[in-house]
Amino acid sequence: MKSRILVVDDEESIREFLEIMLKKEGYEPTTVDDGKEAVDMLKKKSFDLIISDLQMPNMTGIELLRKVREQDPEMLFMMITAFGTSETAVEAMKLGAYDYITKPFKIDEVRINIANALRSRNLEFENRTLKKELEKEYNFQNLVGNSDSMHRIYELIKRVSQTPTNVLITGESGTGKEMIAKAIHFNGPLKDKPFVPVNCGAIPETLMESEMFGHKKGSFTGAVADKIGMFEVADSGTLFLDEIGELPPSIQVKLLRAIQERVIRRVGAVDDTPVNVRIIAATNRDLQDMIEKQEFRQDLYYRLNVINIHSPPLRERKDDIPLLAKFFLKKYNERLGKQVNGISDEAIYMLRKYDYPGNVRELENVIERTVALEGGATILPESLPPMVNTPSGRKLASTHKIEITEEGIDLDKVMGQIEKELLIKAIHASGGIKKRAAKLLSITFRSMRYRAEKYNLGSISDDDLDDE
Repeated sequence: MKSRILVVDDEESIREFLEIMLKKEGYEPTTVDDGKEAVDMLKKKSFDLIISDLQMPNMTGIELLRKVREQDPEMLFMMITAFGTSETAVEAMKLGAYDYITKPFKIDEVRINIANALRSRNLEFENRTLKKELEKEYNFQNLVGNSDSMHRIYELIKRVSQTPTNVLITGESGTGKEMIAKAIHFNGPLKDKPFVPVNCGAIPETLMESEMFGHKKGSFTGAVADKIGMFEVADSGTLFLDEIGELPPSIQVKLLRAIQERVIRRVGAVDDTPVNVRIIAATNRDLQDMIEKQEFRQDLYYRLNVINIHSPPLRERKDDIPLLAKFFLKKYNERLGKQVNGISDEAIYMLRKYDYPGNVRELENVIERTVALEGGATILPESLPPMVNTPSGRKLASTHKIEITEEGIDLDKVMGQIEKELLIKAIHASGGIKKRAAKLLSITFRSMRYRAEKYNLGSISDDDLDDE
């Protein structure tokens, strides 16, 4: 479509000149002779750019600019000014005018200024549109994915976020359950209220009641002052109970009462305190199985599981891996001050082949480490850790039996152990020839040297390149 330009000037010769020039340039001009007529015209028709004289009877260009900005703050506005009155033109730019052109006109200058103004407007519009599309399709409160399963989650979040209903989020560790909880909270009417996360597996049982419900001074040894609990901190907002399956039975009873009665009682108190809290709980455990084993209360389960959202493991939505990898690449470029421009198709292929027992959290860890160590402009297959970029590594990672206990595991430490084990096996398989070991692992010699030194497997000098 042709860009529509409104010309406002009390001099007929200026209007005619600009109309002819704008038509030649492929624009659709409309001309009026004063500001009041321009205001009326704007009510009837939309424009991409207004070019207005500064000095006009009835209404000055500055007055017109103010009225236009009141109606449409994003309207593109360019001022025409006589030579020697540039100070007033600068004032117009402070009020929001894009630029000004000076009489007598230099045709090339006018042409370039108008083209630049419209190009700037179009770029801003495209950027806003792209941002909205990315937010709509791919990124929902830092949830990234374009797979069918993620779209179903986005739809659930949109609907659930508008209600005060309790939600139970299930899924393996590292699948982004807390991100879903935040998306529900921050995309609904409670977004300006508190969001209070509590890791039920990280608080000792002896302190759990005090942390959740608060205590009165002197109620137990060490209670030197009154303390409010997480329920009161989250009052009128959202309380996110992560790892709800780790909640002790004694606290399950009190949580059930708090949800049903909307009151809590501090440890050592005799009176109840009313609370208005939305509960979002999350777990990586099978609560139904725990109910059968009498480890989790069935009545509490039904109170929490009004709406269930299941966060799928990454191995079930591998189409999201390229998008997630690029998202984390941008994140860690900014955080680590690096300039790794992209990920090669071969590296993406390797990333998609791996099963990620640690889910999205493990993929993020892989990209962070790769960006930190990458010396080039692009992530290549050899830049990735061995468990991702070699068949033996992928097999080891998928078959390596690692039990996740109630205390949890140190993912970095476990991955380090796997990497070290692969390095040792490759060195033995190559007869101690480091260059050949690097080839077996599909990594560069430089990367082999770094990793060998990291795990104290012996230093490697450039002379080792001649080992063969």
